[in-house]
Amino acid sequence: MLTRVKSAVANFMGGIMAGSSGSEHGSGGCGGSDLPLRFPYGRPEFLGLSQDEVECSADHIARPILILKETRRLPWATGYAEVINAGKSTHNEDQASCEVLTVKKKAGAITSTPNRNSAKRRSSLPNGEGLQLKENSESEGVACHYWSLFDGHAGSGAAVVASRLLQQHVAEQLQDIVEILKNSAVLPPACLGDEPDHAASSSRTLTRAASLRGGVGAPGSPSTPPTRFFTEKKIPHECLVIGALESAFKEMDLQIERERSLYNISGGCTALIVVCLLGKLYVANAGDSRAIIIRNGEIIPMSSEFTPETERQRLQYLAFMQPHLLGNEFTHLEFPRRVQRKELGKKMLYRDFNMTGWAYKTIEDDDLKFPLIYGEGKKARVMATIGVTRGLGDHDLKVHDSNIYIKPFLSPAPESGFKKQHQLTVA
Repeated sequence: MLTRVKSAVANFMGGIMAGSSGSEHGSGGCGGSDLPLRFPYGRPEFLGLSQDEVECSADHIARPILILKETRRLPWATGYAEVINAGKSTHNEDQASCEVLTVKKKAGAITSTPNRNSAKRRSSLPNGEGLQLKENSESEGVACHYWSLFDGHAGSGAAVVASRLLQQHVAEQLQDIVEILKNSAVLPPACLGDEPDHAASSSRTLTRAASLRGGVGAPGSPSTPPTRFFTEKKIPHECLVIGALESAFKEMDLQIERERSLYNISGGCTALIVVCLLGKLYVANAGDSRAIIIRNGEIIPMSSEFTPETERQRLQYLAFMQPHLLGNEFTHLEFPRRVQRKELGKKMLYRDFNMTGWAYKTIEDDDLKFPLIYGEGKKARVMATIGVTRGLGDHDLKVHDSNIYIKPFLSPAPESGFKKQHQLTVA
C-alpha cells in the first residue's frame, strides 16, 4: 500500500495521469496493444492538414498554433485554434468536429449520420461554399448545426472515436422525436400512440341529463375510464432535445466500452457539444471544458466544470453506497489533510457526502486510508489519478499499481442547457 501511495502522490505532484501515453500512434498502439486503431490518428478534419502538417503540429519546441486556412470557413464564421501541450504527450490528444446534420423521422433514412462518401457531408465541411442550412428536397428532415470539442487524456483514442461518432448518436436520438419537435404548437405526448388530451376529454363530455340517464361515460357506467388520481406533467420540447443529447453521450460511452476489446481505443476524454436546432442553441458538457456566450460585452456561462471538488458529494455518496469500489485502500471521508497514525483516537475535522460544512470525529483505523479525493483546486484527483469526473472512455483506467478501477466514479452524463437563437446576437 505504501508503494502505491508514493507512486500515486508522485503522479499527482507531477500532474501526469496514470497511464498517459507516449507513442500510442505507432504500430503497436498505446501500451503495446496489438489491436488496430478504431480510426487513424489525425487532427480535426476541418483543418485540412496534410500528414506532414500533422507531424509538424506535434513539435514541442515550436508549438505552432493551428488555425483554419484562409480559404476555408465553418458555419456561422466559426473560428478555431489549437496548440499542443508542451511535453505532456507525443501528439495532441484533443479533438474537434463540426457538421451540418439533417435529421429525418425514424421511418425514413438517417441522412444525418455522417457519410464520407455522401455529397451532403462534403457540403457540411468547411469549403467556403454551401454551408447554409437547406431544406432537404427528398424528405421533411430537420437540419441543424453541430460543433464538438474533446479534451483527451491518457491517449487520443477515445477523443478520436468520439469526434467521429458522437454526432451519429446525437442524430439517432433526435430522429425518434423529430416529428414531435416540428409540431411546436402541441406539447409532447406523455405516451406515444395516445390520443390528444383535447380529443379524449371532448369524447367524455356529457350533458347533465345524459349523465343522469346513465349514458356512455357517465359515472358508474362500464365504459367510464378509471379516475385519475394524479396530474400529468407537461414536458416542453426543449427537454426532449436535452434528453436526446444525454442519451447520445451514454450510448457513445457504451460503444467505446464494447469496442475496446476489438480496437485500441486508448484513454478517455471530456466532451462538449453545441447543437443549433429549430432556433435554439443547446449545450451539453461532460468534463471541465467551458462553453460561454459573449453578448454585448457580457459573458454568459453555458456550462459548468465537473471536477473532483465540484462533484465531491456525488463521489463520496457512491463510495459510501458501494464501498467495494474503494478496494479497501481508500476512504470516502474528506479530511483537511492526510490523517497520520499518531492521530488515532484524536478528533479531527471531517466532511461526509451529506455535509457542506465540517464537523469533528474521532480518528479510527479506517480513516488512515488514502482519501478518495486527494488535493484541492486544479490539483484535486480522484484516487490520486484523474482530475475530471465526467467524460467518455477510461474504461480500463486503474489506480497505479493496483486492480482498482476508477471508471465507476466517472460519469458520461452531461450537463445540458439551451438558449433561444435570438438571444445569441454577439456584439
